[in-house]
Amino acid sequence: MRAQDDPVGHDGQDGREPTGPDVDLSVPARRRERARVPWSVVSVVALGAMLGATARYAASLVWPMPVDGFPWTTFAVNVTGCAAIGVFMVLISDVWSAHRLLRPFVGTGVLGGFTTFSTYAVDIQRLLDAGRARTGMTYLGATLLAALAAVWAAVWLTRRLVAWRRA
Repeated sequence: MRAQDDPVGHDGQDGREPTGPDVDLSVPARRRERARVPWSVVSVVALGAMLGATARYAASLVWPMPVDGFPWTTFAVNVTGCAAIGVFMVLISDVWSAHRLLRPFVGTGVLGGFTTFSTYAVDIQRLLDAGRARTGMTYLGATLLAALAAVWAAVWLTRRLVAWRRA
């Protein structure tokens, strides 16, 4: 069926394909669905990531890492960021009725931009290249364990504090 043959112009809500003069029926429905870009979400994630990455860069200026030393700054940023993600997720899931753009702005944008898997990977490679494999592997495992422990502890503590305040 061509779009101009359907005078009603279905929107796809009734299980039928959407039609209308602006619908290209030569493109499969799944691809048409993916083509819709939620620009408001993309925009707030980008803005949040800019703020989070700026905060991470500021941390590296305040606490610079020695060239061949343990990357304490990146470690602290990632662990702190994971703890903040744990607190934030409890608050927006259990406590607040948040605006639909708050989660992508803070969770994905700010905290995603603040925490840094790429710098973590570069730090490990730098340590390995410097012949410090033991330090690199320690950093790899310690970051993973500390980040998971931080998010778990933050979720647990935040839920306890919320329950205590409600009681």
